[in-house]
Amino acid sequence: MFFKKFGEKLKSLFGGRKIDESFFEELEDTLIEGDLGARLTDEIVEELREVAKKEKLSEATELQRKMKEILSRYIQPYSEKPEKGKINVYMILGVNGVGKTTSIAKMAKYYTREGYKVLLAAGDTFRAAAVDQLDIHAERLGMRIVKQQMGSDPGAVIYDAITSAMAQGDDLILADTAGRMHNKENLMKELQKMDKVIHARGVDEKNYKKFLVIDSTTGQNGVSQALLFNQAVKLDGVILTKYDSAAKGGALVQIGRTLGLPVLFVCTGEKYDDIKPFDREEFLSSLMGLE
Repeated sequence: MFFKKFGEKLKSLFGGRKIDESFFEELEDTLIEGDLGARLTDEIVEELREVAKKEKLSEATELQRKMKEILSRYIQPYSEKPEKGKINVYMILGVNGVGKTTSIAKMAKYYTREGYKVLLAAGDTFRAAAVDQLDIHAERLGMRIVKQQMGSDPGAVIYDAITSAMAQGDDLILADTAGRMHNKENLMKELQKMDKVIHARGVDEKNYKKFLVIDSTTGQNGVSQALLFNQAVKLDGVILTKYDSAAKGGALVQIGRTLGLPVLFVCTGEKYDDIKPFDREEFLSSLMGLE
């Protein structure tokens, strides 16, 4: 069950309680623990206080759906689809260890099943075995891949991938990227360089998207990563991995509130089929313990 532990805490808190100061204090602690952050938590609790006072509510259960309504302002699914018959480039970003390369493989299978002709681009030429890892996925999935030797210029990989896609009539390029965090400045410059190559090759702006892969269990780190990558190359959305009971979910609300980023996919396991489009209603109901 997604976010079961956190959802259970909220369900217990809202169930059968009288609305008093101790309720709001406990709610505040629970939301901060759930990675919603101090500022957003203050805003939510203050709005709930005002609602309770204005509507003269006495039972906490009456506030549960109001809180879901508040959170829904910040959470949106990514609804656009790649345009068939055109070159679409999805640059997939994320720090090492979040499941970025595996997510690309899952996306490749998903979009192939949706009728797209997909090409993989091994743009993470810095991490040991990253190219080989994506190559193995491509072989297992029966997909074409554009790659170069480790240490090669990732911009050149993207250039070659677009050239190949144009020649072969591919619809969608899924491009892996470096995720080194020990030198943020170099990483961001590399991503910006790849960004320039894609624009220079004439890919339509509407067909070029940048998605950040975030580990659902990392909490506040996910917010920091989103801010960092968005600063380097303006993001279009996020993809969640490890979307299960270990995750609290509040960081996603923060990312939505701060950057307005929608969610494209959620990944739940290691198999290629363990991916599905983000469902806001399911997410919020689970987060709030309303299932």
